[in-house]
Amino acid sequence: MNTTIAVSRNESALEAVIGRRQQVAARQSGDNDLIKRIATGDRLAMRALFARHNVYVYRFVLRLVGDEALADDLVSEVFIDVWRNAGRFEGRSQVSTWIMAIARFKALSALRRRKDDELDDAEAASIPDTADDPELAIQKKDTLAILRACMSHLSRDHREIIDLVYFHEKTVEEAAEIVGVPENTAKTRMFHARKRMSQLLQQAGIDRTYQ
Repeated sequence: MNTTIAVSRNESALEAVIGRRQQVAARQSGDNDLIKRIATGDRLAMRALFARHNVYVYRFVLRLVGDEALADDLVSEVFIDVWRNAGRFEGRSQVSTWIMAIARFKALSALRRRKDDELDDAEAASIPDTADDPELAIQKKDTLAILRACMSHLSRDHREIIDLVYFHEKTVEEAAEIVGVPENTAKTRMFHARKRMSQLLQQAGIDRTYQ
């Protein structure tokens, strides 16, 4: 009986993995089709692509710039660039990876314009530190808020690699492409980011390894 249950569970897990891969493949195919249509000036395709990707692009940009109004403006700039450059997309990466790379470039350019590539002391001081009050955070059961608060204490390089892999479900290889670093560099950043996140989560009252 136990063997039968184990086999059944393994089959279910395999089916789930296959199902996710099929969904990803279908989404990639759909995105590629939209880009081809956008390249011909199809505004409906542009609206569809925007509806599909704007939320996670906004969240990614917001975590980089820390300013909601600026993030809104940058998302608009990102999709204007997508509209203008759709014909140049060669399909060597996922459409979502391409869009995220544009978003990152826009965000970092905005930060440089503000001469605030890193959070300054005043902004860092204004970030709520849930580690000072872990009991309240746990009572609220707001694990996502704790994760984001902990992420705010990472360096920008470590924060964005964690963000891409865990919040946007990118592989380390895809994250490396978006960030513009070798894959081994991305892996090293991921290793140190995980280690630091584990320390921060323990300080926040969550005693588990961030994997």
